[in-house]
Amino acid sequence: MTSRPMTAAGKKIAVVVPSYRVRDRILGVLGRIGPEVSEIYVVDDACPEGTGEHVRANCRDPRVRVIVNPANLGVGGAVITGYRAAAASGADVIVKIDGDGQMDPGLLPFFVTPILGGEADYTKGNRFFNLEDVGSMPAVRVIGNAALSLITKVSSGYWTIFDPTNGYTAIHASLLPHLRLDKVNPRYFFESDLLFRLGLIRAKVEDVPMKAVYSGEPSSLKIRHAVLPFIFYNLRNSMKRFFYAYLLRDFSLASIQLVVGMVLVAGGGVFGVYEWIAKSRIHQFASTGTVMLAVLPILLGSGLLLSFINYDVQRVPGVAIHRKLPRLSGP
Repeated sequence: MTSRPMTAAGKKIAVVVPSYRVRDRILGVLGRIGPEVSEIYVVDDACPEGTGEHVRANCRDPRVRVIVNPANLGVGGAVITGYRAAAASGADVIVKIDGDGQMDPGLLPFFVTPILGGEADYTKGNRFFNLEDVGSMPAVRVIGNAALSLITKVSSGYWTIFDPTNGYTAIHASLLPHLRLDKVNPRYFFESDLLFRLGLIRAKVEDVPMKAVYSGEPSSLKIRHAVLPFIFYNLRNSMKRFFYAYLLRDFSLASIQLVVGMVLVAGGGVFGVYEWIAKSRIHQFASTGTVMLAVLPILLGSGLLLSFINYDVQRVPGVAIHRKLPRLSGP
């Protein structure tokens, strides 16, 4: 990125910095946030290091406001606290930057400009845009993000986005009351769950290329403890999205393809397994007709599901909606 985009005059930009065990790095992050930002909300999420008090005592930036959560709410809970405070103060766009120094505040205009220009409702970082940068990332992160991106595409409906757990984001404040923030997962599934909520209201999401920066600090996210919950929550959101989008709000040919395809694949699979077990018990091979009765529904159902997926990919929101949304009070 060689040029710095311009932000719209008269628009209020706020930054939310969730803070937990970042006492030694938070001041450096705050010091690099540019003058285009009107307010900065440091949310101390019951940090045992007292990050909030540290900022109050040492930061002289008049834009900085410190909020201390009395109990630890998780990174998502801290962000939501900041969102509500920023929206209440009249912010137009709210950017979320982590306090650990791994997100460059200098990129902030690139996140904000598409929203202020009416081209997007929500922007998020993508550390995988430049292939040269991927080589500097730990292999487990590359593989994990590839898998998470695929399942998040299915659960959110945003087939064109990548790096779904990236926490460098910006959102138009008018969307917040429509997202039911009280229902968004407050911990490590926050970013993916928010994408699911954005998909339900058909908001336009754009990726913003960024470099991956690792400071050598250990992550508080334990991969082995997070994988199964991520899979479970994404599968749950997938079922919710398909029900809301294709059965409740709209019913089309794609809805029929989804339902019939799932029935045929499941029916063929169950019939095939049942016959295989039954024949193996009496040491016989299944007849050609029996095999076809199992395989044919699976093939037909798979074709219908592929057609449905193609339709779902084409249905990715392509128009920003924040200028058309009715104003609701409070996020």
